[in-house]
Amino acid sequence: MKTLRNLLLLTAVMLAGVVIAFYFRPQPIEDRVALGEQLGGNFTLQSAKGEIKLEDFKGKVVLFFIGYASCPDICPTALSVAAQGLNNLSEDEQKQVVGIFMSVDPDRDSTEKLAKYTHYFHDNFYGATADRATIDHVVKQYGAFYRMVDLENSVMGYAVDHSSKLYLIGPDGKLAKVLAHATNPNKLTSEIRNLL
Repeated sequence: MKTLRNLLLLTAVMLAGVVIAFYFRPQPIEDRVALGEQLGGNFTLQSAKGEIKLEDFKGKVVLFFIGYASCPDICPTALSVAAQGLNNLSEDEQKQVVGIFMSVDPDRDSTEKLAKYTHYFHDNFYGATADRATIDHVVKQYGAFYRMVDLENSVMGYAVDHSSKLYLIGPDGKLAKVLAHATNPNKLTSEIRNLL
């Protein structure tokens, strides 16, 4: 009888844990925006060309990414999609669009490294980073997440688990759309044109 009581108590505790985990799980960005949460906003980062602020690009569409240069798949995919989406635009349209890639790994990603990394994908892309407090603030502003993951027996030492969204910021400096990192480039082109 005591074993049954302990088993029932353990089951109840486990169920309560599942309910709490479900309740406090991060909500998808789309749901948060639909519920009226205000995401986005100005930020200041450091690039190889010096300080850049989102407000410096008012009047242009900004494609904003959060990741790191050693990312094996998500970041290269997002930047490739963005480059293809931009290349579908006319030269005049491309002049009205910039990309900003913010690294959450400033210990390994110098501004020079980020400049080379982003330039590989498109000339309109800036690579930038900041101190940890600024990075955390921007990540929170945009409803994103990241965490360092230790890699045992790896020369890298750690990887970064991070959200995989492409943020479209309109010419007014406000977050206009959030897309998956692997969005079809033609869809991205259409979304950019809607904002121009």
